[in-house]
Amino acid sequence: MKSTIPDTGVPFAPPAGNGGDRQEASLHGEILLRLRDYVVEGNIPDGARVPERQLCEMLGISRTPLREALKVLAAEGLIELLPNRGARVRQLSQRDLEELFDVMAGLESLAGRLACEAITDAEIIAIEQLHYEMYGHYLHRDMHGYFQANQRIHESIVAAARNETLKAAYANFAGRIRRVRYSANFARKRQRWAEAMREHEAILDALRRRAGSELSDILFQHLRNKRTAAIEHLAEPQEDAPASP
Repeated sequence: MKSTIPDTGVPFAPPAGNGGDRQEASLHGEILLRLRDYVVEGNIPDGARVPERQLCEMLGISRTPLREALKVLAAEGLIELLPNRGARVRQLSQRDLEELFDVMAGLESLAGRLACEAITDAEIIAIEQLHYEMYGHYLHRDMHGYFQANQRIHESIVAAARNETLKAAYANFAGRIRRVRYSANFARKRQRWAEAMREHEAILDALRRRAGSELSDILFQHLRNKRTAAIEHLAEPQEDAPASP
């Protein structure tokens, strides 16, 4: 449909390609989301090469969009790009995990304190809704849905802190431990999933009361507990691992 340039009456048509660009961006986002979930949920072992051909077939795409998505995951810290040799899933040592979780604990602790100073009633209601959505996934033992809602809760608290520097630092480190943060819920020595759910009840309660100091302490301990579970899970024999020859 043609329109006119204001004050001239000269007809013109909107630039072509906008719809295609939006569709391409949407497709790229969907590929990235599916690929990120696939890696985070442990479908490729730590340190293993990324099976590009298999993923292309699974996603129904060519190598080019796959490699663009892999670049994003590399920037997030989930994978490592190997010069002329594809990519592999990043493998974190126990020391790496200890350091990363401690940094994340500090960031989330600060976010909780700042959020209680600035969060709106509407934002608290939105986090409540996410909490109940997460609880529903927990009851149905849907780890995928639970983890997605869980991450959105933590991200919402960080966003409510109204601190862009904190938000950028959090995003940088969150990507690097997203995979192990997911797997920590399966730690056998403690019922980590149930424990995390109880901790989230306390997080929501402190947030409702805007109890900044209390929420700060809860979030710090929440990440410390997650760190312990992640290290325990790392040391556990994996049932689905191939048997030794």
